[in-house]
Amino acid sequence: MHAATMKRYQVRNLDCAACAAKLENSLKKMEGVDDAVVDFAGLTLHIQARDTDRIQEMVRRIEPDVELIPITERAAPAPQATDRYRFKREMALLGVSLVLFLVHLLFEERLHAAWFGWEYLLVLAAYLPAGWNVWTAAFRTLRRGDFFDENVLMVIATAGALGIHALSEAVAVMLFYKVGELLQERAVARSRRSVGALLNARPQRATVQGLNGLEVVPPEQVAVGRTIVVRPGDKIPLDGVVIGGQSQMDTSPLTGESRPQSVRPGESVLAGAINLHAALTVRVTRLFRDSSIVKILDLVQNAAARKARTERLITTFARYYTPAVVLAAALIALVPPLATGADFRTWIYRALVLLVISCPCALVVSVPLGYFGGIGRASRRGILVKGSNFLDALAQVKTVVFDKTGTLTQGVFEVEKVVTANGYRPDELLAFAAAAEMHAHHPIGASIVRAFERSGGKLDANEIVDHVVLAGRGVRAEWHGRRIVVGNDPLLHQEGIDHEVCAVEGTVAHVTVDGHYAGHILIGDRLKPEAAQAIADLRAQGVTRLVMLTGDNPCAAGQVAASLHLDRFEAGLLPEDKVRHLEQLLAEAHGGKVAYVGDGINDAPVLARADVGVAMGGLGSDAAIETADVVLMTDSPAKLAEAIAIARGTRRIVWQNIVLALGVKAVFVVLGALGLAGMWEAVFADMGTALLAVVNATRSWGVASVRG
Repeated sequence: MHAATMKRYQVRNLDCAACAAKLENSLKKMEGVDDAVVDFAGLTLHIQARDTDRIQEMVRRIEPDVELIPITERAAPAPQATDRYRFKREMALLGVSLVLFLVHLLFEERLHAAWFGWEYLLVLAAYLPAGWNVWTAAFRTLRRGDFFDENVLMVIATAGALGIHALSEAVAVMLFYKVGELLQERAVARSRRSVGALLNARPQRATVQGLNGLEVVPPEQVAVGRTIVVRPGDKIPLDGVVIGGQSQMDTSPLTGESRPQSVRPGESVLAGAINLHAALTVRVTRLFRDSSIVKILDLVQNAAARKARTERLITTFARYYTPAVVLAAALIALVPPLATGADFRTWIYRALVLLVISCPCALVVSVPLGYFGGIGRASRRGILVKGSNFLDALAQVKTVVFDKTGTLTQGVFEVEKVVTANGYRPDELLAFAAAAEMHAHHPIGASIVRAFERSGGKLDANEIVDHVVLAGRGVRAEWHGRRIVVGNDPLLHQEGIDHEVCAVEGTVAHVTVDGHYAGHILIGDRLKPEAAQAIADLRAQGVTRLVMLTGDNPCAAGQVAASLHLDRFEAGLLPEDKVRHLEQLLAEAHGGKVAYVGDGINDAPVLARADVGVAMGGLGSDAAIETADVVLMTDSPAKLAEAIAIARGTRRIVWQNIVLALGVKAVFVVLGALGLAGMWEAVFADMGTALLAVVNATRSWGVASVRG
């Protein structure tokens, strides 16, 4: 049996949200399909199936006209090229219908007096150009055995109106339905273009330096270690390190920040940033498929596959709402006339009014579109949300838990003091510590190695053996036959080594040699300039608890917690200790969500355990970014408050649309049943509500009030 694989497709010729929902539900029920998500706003299909070669065949069984185009690494979803032509064609047909309808209104009495056949001919001439594709779609739906499609209901309502001689209403309903449908499509297309503009940040070429000069190739063909040249005005095609030239970068496609960033030799640059001033020579450090920009675009494109609970509830509601209203319409059409002898024409008309407002388009389109816009808005601001379910969770965050190093502090360590014990000299202690830390990648270890090299020391990597990283505690290695351990206070307790308890403000790295305490190194780290403002912004967003969990010593942690006025902190923690403390905070949350913010590989377990894991993507580890639910593309904690503001604004818009749509429909169901609303009012209410909801949903592209 084949294993299920996930694939993405661009969907063409899918022009209604209800059809998208039905396609998704039908695919999920098919044998061999583990999961399927149809994103109508993005016109993409995410499907996990055991036989991906049969997916097009499966889709055609459900929607014969729908065409699937596989989305490859080079091909991102794009708006259909025929959309503009189709819109112009539909508008021309609507123009013809409108002119003929106006002629009918002007000469209705004369035509009826002359011969009722002329009246019907003119009405049909106005009705068919507007309604031909609705009838075609309804016929296809009925052929599949589905009786609750919006097109079928619109055909029944308008055909019924023609049958009871409500001719003006029949044409008007079809006209306004089509106008509303086209305007709705335009609004959705505008949102798709916004995401399309975001996807245009993908670099298309790289200028590689080789033996025969410069060669322009696709970024996918460039290997790690190759040298590329980036001219002024070009996008950085791959992640790398500058080895020649100085310039400024526009990193807004990645981070959402318009402030230019200076780069010089030795500094890293990320794919997708734009070189502004001078040519740069860059050594490639990552393949294109692993680059920052590809990860961003993959996250944006796949976000729709993780639907919010609200979206799923609305899809379920829509499945039952339409049949319920149709049943109510049938009862209204039949029961009163049969029970009381009332006029069939009057009650059939009232039933047709209910059919007009029975389609849940306002909900089915606007709710996913609201989340789609919120995710797109966040992406443009350098905040990557991996799904609308995480956007919903982010909106409900009441507790934020921070790692310290690299999250609230700069993570740029410098050795401030070397304190020896048991007869060791400062230069010896620094040499032992540097040897143990040489192969480690933690910023504390790097600062010790830098300090040793600045003092004139040199190390031969071949002389360092048995190097072991002790996650969250320190490192162990052997150098010149001496067994060296460098780590924190808990590590020395674990090793059973007596040592000084350092009541100092700063990060302390203890050093032991052959099981004997040799001293400690005091390492300084500074708060990020925006950390205090980030805490203030989070409190302004209604976050009630701000906590720090760190592996650093209590003295250094206490200083940071006091400076930022945090509610609580725990220090000296191993990764498993952080998970334990986080679980305690989750138990105390009482309905509010708990977010954890970190950047290191040690943060991956606790990021996975939090309600919302937030990785600092600017300098964060790949493990943290892969595990997290939200990625901040800068190393600024202030972005978290902006992410929460966007999430809450999006959720507010989604619920506005739900209340608007359900409220208006409930009112007109009652008015229609009582005979207080006709088909004119019903179609205005139905399509007007859908348009208002869609327009309101598009506001989520611009909601981000951090302090209010």
